[in-house]
Amino acid sequence: MTALAPVGLQSTPAGHLRGGTGIRARSLTWMALPALVLFIAFGVVPLLGVLVLSFTSWDGIGAIRPAGFASWRAVLTDPGLPHALWVTFQVMALTWLVQTPISILIGTFLAGHQRYREFLAVLFFIPLLLSSAAIAITFKALLDPNFGLGAGLHLPLLAQDWLGRPHLAMGVVIFVVSWQFIPFHSLIYQGGVRQIPVTMYEAALIDGAGRVRQFFSITLPQLKYTIITSSTLMIVGSLTFFDLIFVLTEGGPGDATRVLALDMYKRGFQANLMGPASAIAVILVLVGLALALLLRRLGGSTTASQLEGV
Repeated sequence: MTALAPVGLQSTPAGHLRGGTGIRARSLTWMALPALVLFIAFGVVPLLGVLVLSFTSWDGIGAIRPAGFASWRAVLTDPGLPHALWVTFQVMALTWLVQTPISILIGTFLAGHQRYREFLAVLFFIPLLLSSAAIAITFKALLDPNFGLGAGLHLPLLAQDWLGRPHLAMGVVIFVVSWQFIPFHSLIYQGGVRQIPVTMYEAALIDGAGRVRQFFSITLPQLKYTIITSSTLMIVGSLTFFDLIFVLTEGGPGDATRVLALDMYKRGFQANLMGPASAIAVILVLVGLALALLLRRLGGSTTASQLEGV
């Protein structure tokens, strides 16, 4: 006796399946089109405009005149460019070294399900809600050697000229930047830790592994791609630090905290040299793209599953 095939299978020929897949693919393409248009309008077009502007001479008000490679020669031969690049990479590396371990620890702690941890998560998130300019003004007032926190509490250690000495000013910038953005990356790591199966920790607990051993043997390896994502956002984002440093130190003392983004602003909007400022903007884009590709290459394919051990 011949068995009857299920009705659902009889009424769904292969041609209909292929047709449905094609319709779905076309629908997804049309749904992605608005995002593509916005990206081209607000990402690609301005970038091309800045690239064209870097080959011109413009003071921001008058007529735009072609200048060939004059702006690029002025920027690349300026001895201040290597210094600004060095300061930018210093801020980038030091903020990464401070933010990454603290964010991982806080994110792992907040991944628990106790009620008080939800309250702490909201409390830790507050710095990210504040304006960078407001944060800079607040810390600048607190660190004032004459009227700040150190003078008010009569603590000589806090009453130093924090923003008047190069090394201290750099330390303040690193601290303030890390204080503001650690909550954001903690949330990323919190989500990453919650994706790790509980069964892996239960198996490790049965084998006698303590919390420290579980953290280094399970949590950190499983957070590989989360670390790559967070580090990419952290490193590429550090290239655009401007408002906080501008309000806090204005690039001083001297040029100790004059990062490349601040150098671009000073050339473009204080010296009215839009051509060289545009050239620096193009350099920032190229450096950010190179760093993002390098991190992707070091991390391998991030399309694989995070659960490597499963």
